[in-house]
Amino acid sequence: MIELSWPQVSARRLERAGLLVPKPGTPAGIVAAMCGAHAQVMSAAEVSIGLRLDGVTRAHVREALWGEPRGELRGESSLVKTYGPRGTVHVLPARDLPMWVSAMSSVPVAYNGAAESARMTPEQTERVVAAIAEVTAGAELTIDELSEAVIAATGPWAGDLVMPAFSGWWPRWRQAMGLAAHRGAFVFGPVRGRKVTYTAAPAAPAAPVMENGLSELVRSYLTAYGPATPAEFAQWAGGPVRWANAAFAAMDLEEVSLEGRRSWVLAGDTAMPGEPPRGVRLLPYFDAYVIAGRPRELLYPGAAAGRALAGGQAGNFPVLLVDGEVAGVWHQRRSGGRADVTVEPLHDLTTAQLTELGEQVERVAEVLEARPRLTVGPVTVGAHA
Repeated sequence: MIELSWPQVSARRLERAGLLVPKPGTPAGIVAAMCGAHAQVMSAAEVSIGLRLDGVTRAHVREALWGEPRGELRGESSLVKTYGPRGTVHVLPARDLPMWVSAMSSVPVAYNGAAESARMTPEQTERVVAAIAEVTAGAELTIDELSEAVIAATGPWAGDLVMPAFSGWWPRWRQAMGLAAHRGAFVFGPVRGRKVTYTAAPAAPAAPVMENGLSELVRSYLTAYGPATPAEFAQWAGGPVRWANAAFAAMDLEEVSLEGRRSWVLAGDTAMPGEPPRGVRLLPYFDAYVIAGRPRELLYPGAAAGRALAGGQAGNFPVLLVDGEVAGVWHQRRSGGRADVTVEPLHDLTTAQLTELGEQVERVAEVLEARPRLTVGPVTVGAHA
């Protein structure tokens, strides 16, 4: 069995992520290499994508997502925004949507913890999914418009206010939104004012369209973040371990040892960089690299775990990477045309590292189309602030 060290694996992952040297290419290409960009905070997704590409700003990402070259008429989009792994909002390549639909719709339905009186029957769920696909075709609907259309297409029962929400109750049909997205029934449309819209998914019907989508997703995941285990893939994707075990068993994989842990890579994909990772990088909220980065104790060594993880969860704090390991946190505040970036290292940085940190801050500001100002000192805001 091949023995691999953490520095080898770290360097390989960073290289494939475009985090050692920014890659040439397109937003869709780098998002494919990332296995999706977390987009619950859209500005963070723009930074995640932009930092990995030469000269790309948030305007390029928005153009790829919405087909809007700086206010002109919309054209074809190469990215889509929808519910991805773990049921969280992601930006995905439009060309890969059939794979994602196939893979995500294969995740076994989780137990519904809602009160029995609030649940939908399997038949009702299917009717809602079909209705969402039907009413979003050729339309861009706000959540209120979508709700009205789904209730009209299915029946008054779908509108019963039975789902606890942040400041009230949601209608019954909204239980099926995550499933509908994973079936390809809709994607997010462009924002209308301050309101999110929903529209038809491009090139993927509301049913799996690719028999081997799960295998292709495992292949993409292991290419980007291997070596890994089925349990780690299950945590990343949001499915049960038995589902991940079966997916790995269907693949041509090779077992390796990562710091004494049994892990797997694609068969023959065992080449590693000859040098350990070097350099300073800033990664925003919920960057794909830290979400998928396991084992956590190797990526977040020592004090980094206590400072940069929130209850063991990665992504709630933007992180400072030094030589491939989390070595601090940072926060960005936009004020007019300026981006004020505060970086809190967990240990003293060398003069060369401080110079590289300044260059990273300039790049973050370039992506955000702002003027940078760096402060090295304590970050006083909490997680996901």
